[in-house]
Amino acid sequence: MIEVRNITKSYGDKKVVDNVSLNIEEGKITSFIGPNGAGKSTLLSIISRLIKRDCGEVIIDGKEVLEWDNKELAKKVSILRQTNNINIRLTIRELVEFGRFPHCGGNLKKEDIENVEQALRYMKLEDIQDKYLDELSGGQRQRAYIAMVIAQNSDYIFLDEPLNNLDMKHSVEIMKILRTLTDELGKTVVIVIHDINFASCYSDNIVALKDGKLVKNGPATDTIQKEELEKIYEIDFHIENINNRNICVYF
Repeated sequence: MIEVRNITKSYGDKKVVDNVSLNIEEGKITSFIGPNGAGKSTLLSIISRLIKRDCGEVIIDGKEVLEWDNKELAKKVSILRQTNNINIRLTIRELVEFGRFPHCGGNLKKEDIENVEQALRYMKLEDIQDKYLDELSGGQRQRAYIAMVIAQNSDYIFLDEPLNNLDMKHSVEIMKILRTLTDELGKTVVIVIHDINFASCYSDNIVALKDGKLVKNGPATDTIQKEELEKIYEIDFHIENINNRNICVYF
């Protein structure tokens, strides 16, 4: 489990994360939702130790995140940032192999190769694995980066807007893959996501943020409610229940 306790982060006079406390359940998909500037990506980066917090604690499996050894933390937690820039020319397979670096230091063994090939299969990249990243569409490149994270085979997978550049078909495929990773492999997945209907359909829990503050944290059905969403987004919502999932209509 991940425990977030009283996390605060400011840039100048602006608090982008304001005294946020929450628990992230193991073996579940938790989605962070909220308007732009709500603090979602900042909070995710603080939890994964990519950026420093001003105060508060993050406890991962009973140990404060700052006390984790870098290599051991990389085996425990993987993160895909919103923007990813690699300055060397790599094929998809070479990129995905980078995901194994915390485990093998660049010298791939049988287990590492198996993880790479499994990730390529998951993301349906086998047929184009030898293509270079600069030859890919935005959606193919995004799937390659997600495959790299899957190959890392960490207990906790953090994804900051993983559906960027993806069409509806590939967005659905990725959310189904994440659901499989939790249900069949016991992974804990945390996603920053803008599409609240994807959050509703595929998440176990939803964390809603606004202006850096925690507004709601609980089961997806408790958050995907008309009154809750109208407070968060300040627009009108209509909610329909389809196949036991709350689906939002907003326009």
